[in-house]
Amino acid sequence: QVQLVESGGGLVQAGGSLRLSCAASGRTVSNYAMGWFRQAPGKEREFVAAISRDGGSTYYADSVKGRFTISRDNAKNMVYLRMNSLKPDDTAVHYCAADTRVVKLIRNDRGIDYWGQGTQVTVSS
Repeated sequence: QVQLVESGGGLVQAGGSLRLSCAASGRTVSNYAMGWFRQAPGKEREFVAAISRDGGSTYYADSVKGRFTISRDNAKNMVYLRMNSLKPDDTAVHYCAADTRVVKLIRNDRGIDYWGQGTQVTVSS
């Protein structure tokens, strides 16, 4: 089992920045690719970013490319999402996820192994 806890969400003005953190515990986290997803009210869950087990490869949704950066520190069992140039459309609950296969994260697979409970990001105009 892997437990994931997100933090760092909050209220920010459009154009501002936030850094989300995901603390992982349980089974060896370095064996898992990690990802960030978001879900706004009335919308389906959206893939945001993913990172390979060793941090060597990153993947982003087109909507956040150039603005968001995913990173990980396996020694600390932490995953981060730096969000710059935030827009009101970024408002959503943001979730951290883990899976042994990064492709499942990129594809927003229904069977992704582990999820955190989410942290709210609200961007005001």
